[in-house]
Amino acid sequence: MSGAETPPVGHRREIVRLAVPAFLALIAEPLFLLADSAIIGHLGTAELAGLGVASAALVTAAGIFVFLAYGTTSVVARHLGAGDESSAISAGIDGLWLAVGLGAVTAAAVAVWAGPISAVFGASPAALEQATTYLRISALGIPAMLVILAVTGVLRGLQDTTTPLVASVVGFGANIALNLLFVYGLHWGIAGSAWGTVIAQTGMGLALVTVLLVKARARQARLRPHPARVLASARTGIPLFVRTLALRATLLVTTWVAASLGDVPLAAHQVALTVWSFLAFALDALAIAAQAITGRALGAGDREGVRLAMGTMVRWGVWGGLALGLVLAALHSVIPPLFTSDPAVQQALGAALVVVGLGQAVAGYVFVLDGVLIGAGDGRWLALGMVITLLAYLPFILAVRAAGPSGSATRDVVVLWLAFTAFMVIRGVVLGWRARRDDWMVVGAR
Repeated sequence: MSGAETPPVGHRREIVRLAVPAFLALIAEPLFLLADSAIIGHLGTAELAGLGVASAALVTAAGIFVFLAYGTTSVVARHLGAGDESSAISAGIDGLWLAVGLGAVTAAAVAVWAGPISAVFGASPAALEQATTYLRISALGIPAMLVILAVTGVLRGLQDTTTPLVASVVGFGANIALNLLFVYGLHWGIAGSAWGTVIAQTGMGLALVTVLLVKARARQARLRPHPARVLASARTGIPLFVRTLALRATLLVTTWVAASLGDVPLAAHQVALTVWSFLAFALDALAIAAQAITGRALGAGDREGVRLAMGTMVRWGVWGGLALGLVLAALHSVIPPLFTSDPAVQQALGAALVVVGLGQAVAGYVFVLDGVLIGAGDGRWLALGMVITLLAYLPFILAVRAAGPSGSATRDVVVLWLAFTAFMVIRGVVLGWRARRDDWMVVGAR
């Protein structure tokens, strides 16, 4: 049935069917870092600041390859919409092999250069030591992180967001248990948290690969790596790689500026960024639904269905972001003690969370449009748009660094997050301009 024939309620049900499991799975992912922040935060401010540096580097090392999920979702969904499920899964297998290769190389590089990578942020010697320890161990989990991205992308393209949910819930539960055992039971400190996360991520990766192999064999899809197809998958992902690299550069330069303000602002920023990421993943559930629905609809030649679903998801994204933001602002004084016992960090974090909350309506709008354009395979324009957004953001964040510490950690973190909110507004303007046009809605399997 085409989108022109499907009543609006049908689109809403389809969005909910995909978005709800995606929401639950996505919020489990940042809970890895939330759990680490809560557990490590009570070890000391240096440990929490070190986690901020290490997690920024680690998330960047793995996050720049998010095209393994996003690009795969679009390609698989288009083949599914065109009625060729076997080719859809085969395309996903190509992405899986690419993830294995990229993961091995990235893990080796991060492990060997963990010290110099951590030092780039300019944190204090105490925080640097903690960051290096965490990053060197956590590098071992990078291959599993990329495999999880690739297989999750395949399953989303097949309109299955439930299996990633199950894997995330089990993995998160294992992560919490292992971290508590290693950090407090065996007294391994920040290293224990890193080992717990690595083990949990590896288990998740193995489970998801098993599910994909079962689906591939049932549909007689090829399993062996095909060098030409794997390279083609890599080339397809280059625009999304550039887009993600620019986004990660934004987050890294923000953390770099936070480190220049001192350990207290850096520690507060680390938790605020983790909370922001948690909310981003929650709102990104609609973006995941947008990727799957847009790719499948364009594969079937249904432009009207794309417009109808996009309008619904944008409205839901804005209202959902507003609701989440108001809840966060209301809890701004309740959340900080959960992560740190340092009064100065608590005060600075509470103020930052108010700013984070106020920006969530814009975030909801941004994430939905980003998901729609990813689902449409509009990677080249997304890369250009994100680079433009980064360049427009740099004057704001570099002005914060030039001003330096004001003597008030609370004021410094608030100004930092106001600058980051300006980045989200700029990104929303750029994406909104593109979404109003029609040339990104190319139909058929690609």
